[in-house]
Amino acid sequence: MISSRFLMPVMLLIVLALVPTVIHYYAAATTDDGLTVNAINRSIEGFRVESTARRARWVEETFASNDWLENRYTDADGAKALLFVARSYDLKRLYHHPEIGILRGVDLERGNIIRIASLPGIPIHFFRERSGAGAAAYVLLYDGEFVENPIIMQLKTSLQMLFSPSKPLTLFFVYDSILQRDSGFEVSPAAPVLAEAINSFSLQDSYP
Repeated sequence: MISSRFLMPVMLLIVLALVPTVIHYYAAATTDDGLTVNAINRSIEGFRVESTARRARWVEETFASNDWLENRYTDADGAKALLFVARSYDLKRLYHHPEIGILRGVDLERGNIIRIASLPGIPIHFFRERSGAGAAAYVLLYDGEFVENPIIMQLKTSLQMLFSPSKPLTLFFVYDSILQRDSGFEVSPAAPVLAEAINSFSLQDSYP
């Protein structure tokens, strides 16, 4: 039996524990920032674009996302780049090895962070294929900030996340199947495709 002098502190702890449970489980509260991947400019000068056959059900099951797109771009020389963009309130679904889900069957080396002139200051998660040809890259955007380490980001904002409605994470992912090992990402057709996707998404009126 709990002593009466501990009753109020215990009740306070119970109430504090219930707040995030109500917010995230029962109410499933989310923050709608008014942004959507549909605002991304589909046309890029010098590229031919076509939609892929990716199914909405697969994206929902894999990334818990209903706001997404996937296009394939081909430049004048026939080089191709795949673009996949998705937004989700389930942050881990997007940042935890998205390359495995999107490029199932492609064997990638461990990634590293790079930066390129067309996206100044933005951390890009970059991977090369083990075969020697091909590369993938992605950028994460959360609450108006580009994320280099999503785990650290979640730790820093964990208290805020507990007691406030969920905010969406945005994933911008590109893939070039023939980029040579001795070539940098900036010469890949995937680089301008990634830059255009991020820049046109950022032009939305309600963007922070």
